[in-house]
Amino acid sequence: MNILGIETSCDETAVAVVGDDRDQPAIRANMVQSQLAEHAPYGGIVPEIAARAHLDHLDRLIAAVLDEAGLGFADLDGVAAAAGPGLVGGLIVGTTAAKGIAWAAKKPFAAVNHLEAHALTARLSDAVAFPYLLLLVSGGHTQLLVCTGVGRYRQLGTTLDDAAGEAFDKSAKLLDLPYPGGPAIAERARRGNPRRFPLPRPLQGRDGCDLSFSGLKTAVRERVAALAPNDDQAVADLAASIELAICDHLVDRTARAVRWFRAHYPEGRVLVAAGGVAANAQLRVRLAGLAADAGIAFVAPPPALCTDNGAMIAWAGLERLRLGLADSLDAKVYPRWPLDPTAFAPKMPR
Repeated sequence: MNILGIETSCDETAVAVVGDDRDQPAIRANMVQSQLAEHAPYGGIVPEIAARAHLDHLDRLIAAVLDEAGLGFADLDGVAAAAGPGLVGGLIVGTTAAKGIAWAAKKPFAAVNHLEAHALTARLSDAVAFPYLLLLVSGGHTQLLVCTGVGRYRQLGTTLDDAAGEAFDKSAKLLDLPYPGGPAIAERARRGNPRRFPLPRPLQGRDGCDLSFSGLKTAVRERVAALAPNDDQAVADLAASIELAICDHLVDRTARAVRWFRAHYPEGRVLVAAGGVAANAQLRVRLAGLAADAGIAFVAPPPALCTDNGAMIAWAGLERLRLGLADSLDAKVYPRWPLDPTAFAPKMPR
């Protein structure tokens, strides 16, 4: 199978072709057009600018990807696009293009959940078998899930307020560092002392696997307000303290999920981290140590497959289409689309 995948859920315009050669995944072409320059002046993503940028870039990327893969529309076995969750304008751009191609080429269409694409990426990069425990950690989502099959997910915990990536982005903005905040803070943290500024570790020792980042952001704002002007070392030290606090919190809550997972799914042998924040080097090292202590493997896709990309959409589409899970061309887009629809929204413990 050869599947064209289109990702336009946020601020990356991404297109890829992924195939399976003798059941082995093969990324035939994978291109991402960043919108950093468009959004950087605003310190965050502007939905209308994102949608217009997708319109500007998408046709060119589709043509370039097919050319690199050496394929035409007739050679495809299906077309997949992110249909949510995400920014509605961008989702409409990508899904409309994918539906048009599928209709014209008479190919099946897969409306992919962007979160499921992240969840399944470890099967593209490392052929991870079900079931596995997933820390899905990105700019808009932070969740702990058990993945038992395509379309089958059980949520163990989610953020009570903000996502880890949002905590990185807003902390970076407070420090006057560039967007996106995760890489900017990690780069500055290399020269900093992570113990200089004590910051809170939310929900430390609390039951369950839920997470929270709003209190950490408040503490960062208070620390920034007290910094002396033009103190570059203080900025580096605070960046290192922020990165350590976020990683500590993620590892603490993931450790609780690992214990639950090992007790209820003894056949499960892998902890997976996916999403943009999973590209953070410190977090990868910490999670690898956690997994080793629990006697299971740790897998994180290559950084280029952690951030939003077309290959993960194409792969999720391939996984769904080979199970016969095609969607109609009137499939909707969803700004919110939970992987576990039975999970209730958590409440902050008193």
